[in-house]
Amino acid sequence: MTGAELAWEVLSKLGTTVVFGVPGGAILPLVDSLATRKDNPIEFVVSRHEAASIHAADGYARVTGKPAIAMATSGPGGTNVITGLVTAMTDSVPIVLLIGQVPTTLIGTDAFQEADLFNMTMPVVKHSWRISDPSQVADVLIEAYETARRGRPGPVVVEFPKNIYYTLAAVSFQAGPRSMCVKLPKPINVPLLIL
Repeated sequence: MTGAELAWEVLSKLGTTVVFGVPGGAILPLVDSLATRKDNPIEFVVSRHEAASIHAADGYARVTGKPAIAMATSGPGGTNVITGLVTAMTDSVPIVLLIGQVPTTLIGTDAFQEADLFNMTMPVVKHSWRISDPSQVADVLIEAYETARRGRPGPVVVEFPKNIYYTLAAVSFQAGPRSMCVKLPKPINVPLLIL
């Protein structure tokens, strides 16, 4: 399967049922892959602005007690989510943010809509990853999900260069990736206060 198909397979196995985001250039292949999945159990909630998506994910995580998944595209799409990441970090809200990026061969060349989102978000999240090979997709997503919920919960960032979506990843789901065999603990129940 491709890197994009693998990403949705892993997120589905982690229990993801909803993703918040705005489609855009560098993240569009991931959105297309979700739309073409057969028996797709994941709903894509589209907002009009990336800031709304990250705040919607924040609210979802607070209510459900499990990590929320959000998506943003490269460049200004990614910079629009930083305020929401700060909010989630301050309030210990588990969010996994998937950020699109230009292809790996163009990173660092000031390509169209390239921004160093990996380093921009690092001070306001628990951890950031940049996927450089499709074989990393499963392990990085599982580690990101666990990092978001482990210890003091908080947001994490996974940066996906555009060429990773299309590249075939050699992963067998019969035995499962090494990390897929790990049994995830039950979600943390966060009390909801209505004032």
